[in-house]
Amino acid sequence: MTQYYSAALDNRRQPRVMRRNQNTVAFRVQKGLGPVTNTVIVILLLSVLGLIYLTQIAKTSSYGYQINDLENKQSELVEQKRDLQVESARLQALEKAKQSPVAAAMPSPAAIEYAN
Repeated sequence: MTQYYSAALDNRRQPRVMRRNQNTVAFRVQKGLGPVTNTVIVILLLSVLGLIYLTQIAKTSSYGYQINDLENKQSELVEQKRDLQVESARLQALEKAKQSPVAAAMPSPAAIEYAN
């Protein structure tokens, strides 16, 4: 892109002394990126953002599998705990029944016979 500017009005440079038969207009060429380069840069940025997004999603899904496995183990352990509590209560009930005063006051049988 070419842009015209007046040397007398240019604030970025030191003021120039105007001389006789000297041009007061100069060309300044602005170097910039073209439309193709801009498009390529935008596509690259979008690709990088997409890759970052995919890595985050993959990381989240792997955590989901780990959480699912831990929840399954937890439910198995809770079930095992319930079974052990039932077994403990059953065993404690037999001991309490043998040691109760009612069971101690019962007479023991004289003869034991089994039906055939």
